[in-house]
Amino acid sequence: MGPTRKPNVCRRLSHRALGFFSRDAGVVQRTNLGILRALVCQESTKFKNVWTTHSKSPIAYERGRIYFDNYRCCVSSVASEPRKLYEMPKCSKSEKIEDALLWECPVGDMLPNPSDYKSSLIALTAHNWLLRISATTGKVLGKVYLASYCKFRYVSWDTPQEVIAVKSAQNKGSALARQAGIQQPVLLYLAVFRVLPFSLIGVLEINKKIFGNVTDATLSHGILIVMYSSGLVRLYSFQAIAEQFMQQKLDLGCACRWGGTTGTVGEAPFGIPCNIKITDTPPLLFEVSSLENAFQIGGHPWHYIITPNKKKQKGVFHICALKDNSLAKNGIQEMECCSLESDWIYFHPDASGRIIHVGPNQVKVLKLNEVENNSAQHQISEDFVILANREKNKSENLPTVTASGRVVKKKFNLLDDDPEQETFKIVDYEDELDLLSVVAVTQIDAEGKAHLDFHCNEYGTLLKSIPLVESWDVTYSHEVYFDRDLVLHIEQKPSRIFSCYVYQMVCDPGEEEETINRSCEKE
Repeated sequence: MGPTRKPNVCRRLSHRALGFFSRDAGVVQRTNLGILRALVCQESTKFKNVWTTHSKSPIAYERGRIYFDNYRCCVSSVASEPRKLYEMPKCSKSEKIEDALLWECPVGDMLPNPSDYKSSLIALTAHNWLLRISATTGKVLGKVYLASYCKFRYVSWDTPQEVIAVKSAQNKGSALARQAGIQQPVLLYLAVFRVLPFSLIGVLEINKKIFGNVTDATLSHGILIVMYSSGLVRLYSFQAIAEQFMQQKLDLGCACRWGGTTGTVGEAPFGIPCNIKITDTPPLLFEVSSLENAFQIGGHPWHYIITPNKKKQKGVFHICALKDNSLAKNGIQEMECCSLESDWIYFHPDASGRIIHVGPNQVKVLKLNEVENNSAQHQISEDFVILANREKNKSENLPTVTASGRVVKKKFNLLDDDPEQETFKIVDYEDELDLLSVVAVTQIDAEGKAHLDFHCNEYGTLLKSIPLVESWDVTYSHEVYFDRDLVLHIEQKPSRIFSCYVYQMVCDPGEEEETINRSCEKE
């Protein structure tokens, strides 16, 4: 078979207009995204910096929306130039939003209220209220008062778009209590809710008597993950814990009697009592020891990645089978690099079971395959590698001539993340366009310059490179988002000054017309 023909945008648009697709609605969506990908990656397409702004409070981005002033102000980035969607009334420090998630309505579900069909922000305030806010108007659609017995601080997805977990700050007790040797029995709380319809699953306490000296705990896909300062990570089934140790089922908005007090669940001042109290050690699903509690699960079949729990092993990653803890063949991955910042590794978010290993000068995409003639064992092999664009530094071994005429050769090695060499800083995946986005930075004179590269997710081929016009200081904190036809760069400078740079896809009309005409002629 010959090489695959490059998709023709003109032909795709014609087929879409005539309805030449199957009855599956997903085919139309995939075709539209294929057209967009072709437009994004074509040579005439540019990404123009259309908006820049600065703020004294953190800036957040989620699905075409930019949030300012602790989520009080929302700006849409979908239009040709960002425009304000809404601005909520000013509030006191105790009422500010501390953390939030964007919830989007599932397709095909019958919902009880018309407002349930619209995207909303699930926001946690500083005074323990959980709010549901319209993502387009900023109107509060519903609210739940959590509790007064602890300070809730974080909200995250347990199961994306289905179940959320609201975590409290760790209860370390007062300084006087610690000096007196008084230990706090409850270390933290986890309040778990089902999003649609919004309902309470339960509030779980993590206590020292059962779990010991826990440094952190979280929920992910129904698994309670408990971490210790020694590097130990333990996994438990949250469902099994809830079924065994739930003292009383609670329903939001219903009257409840608890500890001699009567009130309405989810309303102030009663709030939500802690109704899951573990009195005995729950069944352990899995445990492993890893440096800095670094632990990930993924792949097909299930594997996990850890770093051996020794400081000298930092930068060494072991990939093991979850079923029997056996090390995969070639399962020890170590990137031979000398750098100030360590490399990092994670399972590819495209659900392919692959693994991405990022170093200062290369990005490795690894495959997990069965060993030949041994289906019980798996091996790690390279799928493709993306290399930084570097020229050999000629100044490394330049000879020096002394006053007497003697030639002296000086040898020194640059760090792999030396700022004067192109260095990879961020690697992300755009799932709708199936592209890997890679941020590479080079220090030029006194300032750093960055560019965002788009690579084919299947083969690693470089398809497009976008220069960022703003300077890049490697000592600052950076986030870069690539979302369809948008690139957004958020930078945190010293003294909590935040900057946001928005880039939109634009095409030169003359070049675009010429490109489409050439495509049509080839047809």
